Amino acid sequence: MDLGLKGRTCVVTGASRGIGLETSRLLCAEGASVLLVARNEERLAEATKEVAVAGAQAGGRAEHLTLDVTDESAGDHILAAAEQDFGALDVLVNNAGAAKWRDLDEVPDEDWRAQYELNVMAPLRAMRAAAPSMAERGWGRIVNVCSTAGKRPSAAMPEYSVAKAAELSLSRLFADRYAKHGVLVNAICPGPVEAELWMEPGGLLDQSQDMSGAASREEALANAGAKRPIGRLAEVGEIAAAIAFLCSERASYVSGAAWSVDGGTVQVII
Repeated sequence: MDLGLKGRTCVVTGASRGIGLETSRLLCAEGASVLLVARNEERLAEATKEVAVAGAQAGGRAEHLTLDVTDESAGDHILAAAEQDFGALDVLVNNAGAAKWRDLDEVPDEDWRAQYELNVMAPLRAMRAAAPSMAERGWGRIVNVCSTAGKRPSAAMPEYSVAKAAELSLSRLFADRYAKHGVLVNAICPGPVEAELWMEPGGLLDQSQDMSGAASREEALANAGAKRPIGRLAEVGEIAAAIAFLCSERASYVSGAAWSVDGGTVQVII
Protein backbone atom coordinates (compact mmCIF):
# COMPACT_ATOMS: atom_id res chain seq x y z
CA MET A 1 0.00 0.00 0.00
CA ASP A 2 1.27 3.45 -0.95
CA LEU A 3 0.94 5.56 2.20
CA GLY A 4 1.21 8.83 0.31
CA LEU A 5 4.26 9.96 2.26
CA LYS A 6 6.74 10.45 -0.55
CA GLY A 7 8.36 13.86 -0.23
CA ARG A 8 6.79 14.57 3.17
CA THR A 9 8.96 15.93 5.97
CA CYS A 10 8.74 13.90 9.18
CA VAL A 11 10.20 14.24 12.67
CA VAL A 12 10.52 11.30 15.05
CA THR A 13 11.72 11.79 18.61
CA GLY A 14 13.35 9.01 20.60
CA ALA A 15 14.54 7.82 17.20
CA SER A 16 17.91 6.26 18.00
CA ARG A 17 16.47 2.84 18.89
CA GLY A 18 13.37 0.72 19.34
CA ILE A 19 10.00 1.98 18.14
CA GLY A 20 11.39 5.35 17.10
CA LEU A 21 14.11 3.86 14.93
CA GLU A 22 11.78 1.40 13.23
CA THR A 23 9.17 4.11 12.64
CA SER A 24 11.83 6.32 11.07
CA ARG A 25 12.91 3.43 8.85
CA LEU A 26 9.36 2.76 7.65
CA LEU A 27 8.66 6.41 6.91
CA CYS A 28 11.89 6.84 5.00
CA ALA A 29 11.23 3.65 3.04
CA GLU A 30 7.98 5.31 1.91
CA GLY A 31 10.05 8.12 0.40
CA ALA A 32 9.70 10.60 3.25
CA SER A 33 12.46 12.86 4.55
CA VAL A 34 12.98 12.03 8.22
CA LEU A 35 14.65 14.03 10.97
CA LEU A 36 15.64 11.66 13.79
CA VAL A 37 15.82 13.28 17.23
CA ALA A 38 17.44 11.81 20.35
CA ARG A 39 20.06 12.59 22.99
CA ASN A 40 22.84 10.11 22.24
CA GLU A 41 24.85 11.53 19.33
CA GLU A 42 26.80 8.37 18.50
CA ARG A 43 23.81 6.05 18.55
CA LEU A 44 21.68 8.59 16.71
CA ALA A 45 24.24 8.99 13.92
CA GLU A 46 24.32 5.22 13.38
CA ALA A 47 20.53 5.06 13.38
CA THR A 48 20.37 7.82 10.78
CA LYS A 49 22.66 5.86 8.47
CA GLU A 50 20.39 2.81 8.80
CA VAL A 51 17.32 4.86 8.02
CA ALA A 52 18.94 6.52 5.01
CA VAL A 53 19.81 3.12 3.55
CA ALA A 54 16.22 1.93 4.06
CA GLY A 55 14.89 4.93 2.18
CA ALA A 56 17.42 5.14 -0.63
CA GLN A 57 15.45 3.20 -3.23
CA ALA A 58 12.26 5.20 -2.60
CA GLY A 59 14.02 8.57 -2.55
CA GLY A 60 13.75 9.01 1.20
CA ARG A 61 16.30 11.04 3.11
CA ALA A 62 17.44 11.10 6.74
CA GLU A 63 19.16 13.63 8.98
CA HIS A 64 19.47 13.84 12.73
CA LEU A 65 19.27 16.35 15.55
CA THR A 66 20.93 15.64 18.88
CA LEU A 67 18.62 17.14 21.47
CA ASP A 68 17.05 16.58 24.87
CA VAL A 69 13.34 16.94 24.14
CA THR A 70 12.67 18.13 27.70
CA ASP A 71 14.57 21.36 27.05
CA GLU A 72 12.15 24.28 27.12
CA SER A 73 13.18 25.39 23.63
CA ALA A 74 13.21 21.88 22.13
CA GLY A 75 10.01 22.33 20.13
CA ASP A 76 11.31 25.41 18.37
CA HIS A 77 14.68 23.74 17.70
CA ILE A 78 12.99 20.69 16.20
CA LEU A 79 10.81 22.76 13.87
CA ALA A 80 13.73 24.95 12.77
CA ALA A 81 15.98 21.96 12.09
CA ALA A 82 13.31 20.14 10.08
CA GLU A 83 12.60 23.21 7.96
CA GLN A 84 16.30 23.86 7.42
CA ASP A 85 17.06 20.29 6.36
CA PHE A 86 13.95 19.43 4.36
CA GLY A 87 11.35 22.20 4.26
CA ALA A 88 7.92 22.54 5.85
CA LEU A 89 7.17 19.96 8.55
CA ASP A 90 4.31 17.58 7.71
CA VAL A 91 4.52 14.77 10.29
CA LEU A 92 5.51 14.72 13.96
CA VAL A 93 5.92 11.54 16.00
CA ASN A 94 6.41 12.17 19.71
CA ASN A 95 8.00 8.91 20.80
CA ALA A 96 10.68 9.73 23.37
CA GLY A 97 10.04 7.98 26.67
CA ALA A 98 11.47 5.99 29.56
CA ALA A 99 10.07 3.84 32.34
CA LYS A 100 11.10 2.04 35.51
CA TRP A 101 9.43 -0.64 37.62
CA ARG A 102 8.89 0.12 41.32
CA ASP A 103 6.25 0.51 43.98
CA LEU A 104 4.13 3.66 44.32
CA ASP A 105 5.72 4.51 47.68
CA GLU A 106 9.23 4.36 46.20
CA VAL A 107 8.82 7.14 43.62
CA PRO A 108 10.44 10.44 44.67
CA ASP A 109 8.95 13.79 43.71
CA GLU A 110 11.67 14.53 41.17
CA ASP A 111 10.78 11.39 39.21
CA TRP A 112 7.11 12.36 39.08
CA ARG A 113 8.20 15.71 37.68
CA ALA A 114 10.65 14.10 35.23
CA GLN A 115 7.96 11.84 33.76
CA TYR A 116 5.63 14.81 33.36
CA GLU A 117 8.33 16.79 31.58
CA LEU A 118 9.13 13.90 29.23
CA ASN A 119 5.61 12.70 28.44
CA VAL A 120 3.53 15.88 28.68
CA MET A 121 5.61 19.04 28.41
CA ALA A 122 7.96 17.72 25.69
CA PRO A 123 5.18 16.65 23.30
CA LEU A 124 3.22 19.79 24.21
CA ARG A 125 6.11 22.03 23.17
CA ALA A 126 6.72 20.06 19.99
CA MET A 127 3.05 20.16 18.98
CA ARG A 128 2.74 23.82 19.91
CA ALA A 129 5.66 24.57 17.56
CA ALA A 130 4.60 22.31 14.70
CA ALA A 131 0.80 22.36 14.53
CA PRO A 132 0.18 26.01 13.55
CA SER A 133 2.28 25.85 10.38
CA MET A 134 0.70 22.51 9.46
CA ALA A 135 -2.72 24.11 9.89
CA GLU A 136 -1.78 27.03 7.65
CA ARG A 137 -1.00 24.54 4.86
CA GLY A 138 -4.10 22.45 5.59
CA TRP A 139 -2.32 19.12 6.12
CA GLY A 140 -0.45 17.48 8.98
CA ARG A 141 -0.14 14.34 11.04
CA ILE A 142 0.88 14.09 14.70
CA VAL A 143 1.19 10.76 16.50
CA ASN A 144 1.87 10.62 20.23
CA VAL A 145 3.29 7.31 21.39
CA CYS A 146 1.53 6.72 24.70
CA SER A 147 0.96 3.41 26.49
CA THR A 148 -1.65 0.96 27.73
CA ALA A 149 -0.54 2.22 31.15
CA GLY A 150 -2.22 5.51 30.28
CA LYS A 151 -5.54 3.70 29.87
CA ARG A 152 -5.16 1.29 32.78
CA PRO A 153 -2.56 2.36 35.37
CA SER A 154 0.24 -0.07 36.11
CA ALA A 155 0.98 -0.50 39.81
CA ALA A 156 4.58 -1.27 38.86
CA MET A 157 5.04 2.00 36.92
CA PRO A 158 2.99 4.61 38.79
CA GLU A 159 4.60 7.87 37.69
CA TYR A 160 4.83 6.63 34.09
CA SER A 161 1.14 5.63 34.10
CA VAL A 162 -0.02 9.00 35.37
CA ALA A 163 2.10 10.91 32.86
CA LYS A 164 0.89 8.74 29.97
CA ALA A 165 -2.74 9.32 30.97
CA ALA A 166 -2.04 13.05 30.86
CA GLU A 167 -0.43 12.65 27.44
CA LEU A 168 -3.57 10.95 26.14
CA SER A 169 -5.64 13.90 27.33
CA LEU A 170 -3.19 16.35 25.76
CA SER A 171 -3.33 14.45 22.48
CA ARG A 172 -7.12 14.66 22.41
CA LEU A 173 -7.09 18.39 23.12
CA PHE A 174 -4.80 19.04 20.15
CA ALA A 175 -6.87 16.71 17.98
CA ASP A 176 -10.03 18.67 18.72
CA ARG A 177 -8.33 22.00 18.10
CA TYR A 178 -6.70 21.18 14.77
CA ALA A 179 -8.81 18.55 12.97
CA LYS A 180 -10.85 21.12 11.03
CA HIS A 181 -7.57 22.52 9.70
CA GLY A 182 -6.45 19.18 8.26
CA VAL A 183 -4.04 18.37 11.07
CA LEU A 184 -4.91 14.94 12.45
CA VAL A 185 -3.61 14.16 15.94
CA ASN A 186 -3.76 10.62 17.30
CA ALA A 187 -2.19 8.48 19.99
CA ILE A 188 -0.82 4.94 19.93
CA CYS A 189 -0.99 2.84 23.10
CA PRO A 190 1.44 -0.10 22.99
CA GLY A 191 1.86 -2.65 25.71
CA PRO A 192 5.27 -4.23 26.42
CA VAL A 193 7.50 -4.43 23.34
CA GLU A 194 10.59 -6.55 22.75
CA ALA A 195 12.79 -3.49 22.32
CA GLU A 196 15.69 -2.07 24.28
CA LEU A 197 13.51 -0.49 26.97
CA TRP A 198 12.43 -3.98 27.96
CA MET A 199 15.21 -6.24 26.77
CA GLU A 200 18.53 -4.51 27.45
CA PRO A 201 20.42 -5.47 30.66
CA GLY A 202 18.84 -3.67 33.58
CA GLY A 203 15.73 -2.88 31.53
CA LEU A 204 12.10 -3.53 32.33
CA LEU A 205 12.45 -7.29 31.86
CA ASP A 206 15.18 -7.52 34.49
CA GLN A 207 13.23 -5.19 36.77
CA SER A 208 10.10 -7.29 36.37
CA GLN A 209 12.10 -10.42 37.16
CA ASP A 210 13.35 -8.84 40.38
CA MET A 211 9.88 -7.72 41.43
CA SER A 212 8.11 -10.97 40.51
CA GLY A 213 10.75 -13.39 41.78
CA ALA A 214 10.96 -15.23 38.44
CA ALA A 215 13.86 -17.68 38.31
CA SER A 216 15.27 -16.40 35.00
CA ARG A 217 14.88 -13.75 32.32
CA GLU A 218 13.26 -16.37 30.12
CA GLU A 219 10.67 -17.13 32.77
CA ALA A 220 10.00 -13.43 33.33
CA LEU A 221 9.55 -12.89 29.58
CA ALA A 222 7.21 -15.87 29.30
CA ASN A 223 5.19 -14.61 32.27
CA ALA A 224 4.90 -11.15 30.73
CA GLY A 225 3.79 -12.63 27.41
CA ALA A 226 1.24 -14.89 29.06
CA LYS A 227 -0.62 -11.82 30.37
CA ARG A 228 -1.50 -10.84 26.77
CA PRO A 229 -4.38 -12.58 24.98
CA ILE A 230 -2.05 -12.98 22.00
CA GLY A 231 0.42 -14.72 24.34
CA ARG A 232 3.58 -12.72 23.69
CA LEU A 233 5.12 -9.25 23.76
CA ALA A 234 4.91 -7.07 20.67
CA GLU A 235 7.64 -6.84 18.09
CA VAL A 236 8.93 -3.35 17.32
CA GLY A 237 7.73 -3.46 13.73
CA GLU A 238 4.16 -4.17 14.82
CA ILE A 239 3.98 -0.88 16.71
CA ALA A 240 5.87 1.09 14.07
CA ALA A 241 3.53 -0.10 11.32
CA ALA A 242 0.51 1.30 13.16
CA ILE A 243 2.31 4.60 13.71
CA ALA A 244 3.32 4.84 10.05
CA PHE A 245 -0.29 4.31 8.98
CA LEU A 246 -1.50 7.13 11.24
CA CYS A 247 1.19 9.36 9.72
CA SER A 248 -0.08 8.67 6.24
CA GLU A 249 -2.52 10.00 3.69
CA ARG A 250 -4.50 6.80 4.20
CA ALA A 251 -5.46 7.79 7.77
CA SER A 252 -7.47 10.72 6.45
CA TYR A 253 -10.49 10.19 8.72
CA VAL A 254 -8.76 9.27 11.96
CA SER A 255 -8.50 12.03 14.55
CA GLY A 256 -8.46 12.00 18.34
CA ALA A 257 -7.98 8.25 18.51
CA ALA A 258 -6.02 6.37 21.15
CA TRP A 259 -5.27 3.11 19.38
CA SER A 260 -4.42 0.14 21.58
CA VAL A 261 -1.71 -1.94 19.93
CA ASP A 262 -1.27 -4.26 22.87
CA GLY A 263 -2.28 -7.76 21.83
CA GLY A 264 -5.68 -7.30 23.45
CA THR A 265 -4.29 -6.62 26.92
CA VAL A 266 -6.46 -3.71 28.05
CA GLN A 267 -10.04 -4.94 27.89
CA VAL A 268 -11.85 -1.75 27.04
CA ILE A 269 -14.06 -1.01 24.05
CA ILE A 270 -12.96 2.59 23.51
